[in-house]
Amino acid sequence: MKIFDLIALSARNLSRRKGRTALTVIGVAVGTCLIIVMISFGIAMNQANEAMLASWGDLTQIQVYGNGTVYYSGSGGSVAVGSAAVGGDDQPAVLNDEMIATFTKMDHVVAATPFYQAYSLNGTITAGRGDRYSSSLGNAVGVYASAMEPMGFTLASGDWMTDTGSYGRDVIPVMVCEQTGYNFEDTRKSYNSSKRYRWYGQTDAAGNLLEPFVDVNKEDMTLTLSNGDAENPKTKSWKLKVVGSINPDTAKGWWTQSSFILRIQDVKMLQEEYKDLAGSNASPYGTDTTSYDQVYVKVDDMDNVEEVDQAIQDLGFSTYSMTQQREAMQKQVSQLMLILGCLAAFSLLVAALNIINTMTMAIYERTREIGIMKVLGCALGKIRLMFLIESGFIGLIGGVTGSVVSLLISFVLNNLTLIMAVLGGSGGGGGISDMMSMMGYYGTGSAVSVVPPWLVLLALAFATLIGLVAGILPAARATKISALEAIRHE
Repeated sequence: MKIFDLIALSARNLSRRKGRTALTVIGVAVGTCLIIVMISFGIAMNQANEAMLASWGDLTQIQVYGNGTVYYSGSGGSVAVGSAAVGGDDQPAVLNDEMIATFTKMDHVVAATPFYQAYSLNGTITAGRGDRYSSSLGNAVGVYASAMEPMGFTLASGDWMTDTGSYGRDVIPVMVCEQTGYNFEDTRKSYNSSKRYRWYGQTDAAGNLLEPFVDVNKEDMTLTLSNGDAENPKTKSWKLKVVGSINPDTAKGWWTQSSFILRIQDVKMLQEEYKDLAGSNASPYGTDTTSYDQVYVKVDDMDNVEEVDQAIQDLGFSTYSMTQQREAMQKQVSQLMLILGCLAAFSLLVAALNIINTMTMAIYERTREIGIMKVLGCALGKIRLMFLIESGFIGLIGGVTGSVVSLLISFVLNNLTLIMAVLGGSGGGGGISDMMSMMGYYGTGSAVSVVPPWLVLLALAFATLIGLVAGILPAARATKISALEAIRHE
């Protein structure tokens, strides 16, 4: 008997017992549907958590702070914790250009850049006729120009700065942000006057948005350092050349909204110039050109952040990333999915018992048929395979039915508000919406249930496997029936 004959015979046998087969299929369908829906809740919760964390910060970015306590060997590369390693050239680990180069050579690291805020430099950025408009240097930050694009920043206009390019004598290239112009204040107005300042989103009496005092993409700007000595003032100035503008990305940092972005070598130059101008009055804090307080490290994938984070910590630095929050959330979701999955698996176990019962009853009803097949020379393996095909069919049909129902349930849950509105309800979802909020669906735009194709295929395979496994015992029982006794059976 060929395999196609066995499949056709198995299908006819199932169709002869439509009622019993349908009830058994429903049991498998319910179990399959429960598994898909429960796992889809967990997938949706994970996606909602990822979206929420992404809004808080870049999931692939690590912030490194320069307070290392590990000593590394400059020649051998050995690392010792808490005390200097043996050897005369051992030095404490510090955040400098050499260490950043070490970070960039790590596996999965895309780019790294120092981050310097120019709070310690006494100076201003001015624009307008007679330098009427002024902005503090505290709004300026320094980074590696070559790292900006690999770090994931995007251009709004213009070009990227280059680390090696020359932009002219006494000219400093700079990049600006969407709201950088609002840093300027009108120095001809009193400090107590509201007309001295403008901020993003401010409107006039007619409700029209007010533009900043300075269009940083078009107007000339000058950066001036001062020694801060009223009796013997000394200053030095540079023209700023706006090379390009970046799009705001608060996930990478607040400073992407309104800062002046300088190359790190220009910041170091300004630090040295300021120390020359101020002399002994220069603050030692923030004027060190040999190390950095903070470095950003970009990782290729968020699944590799933990590995890179640990490698940097092993070098003796404190770090911060979204990994810890992400792991805690994933742990909670995994625990919930485990509980829901166990409940769904229990329903499939009940369905498997129903399949065993159905197939066992089929054997009693078809004892004479089995005996005739044996007398006609049908191999025991073919008889066993026939019953396995029948039980597998039950699992497959139940899996398909459960998958279709689960997709329908997922659609209803994800569009519950719209469906309630169409049906004339309040549109709020009532208790279901409250339940979903308690389960952790934070954003109103988050999907309640997400059913990826792999989940449907996995559920189909699992349901079919359950059917096959449940049919093993009845199939073995069918092969043990005596041919002569089966023929005499009525």
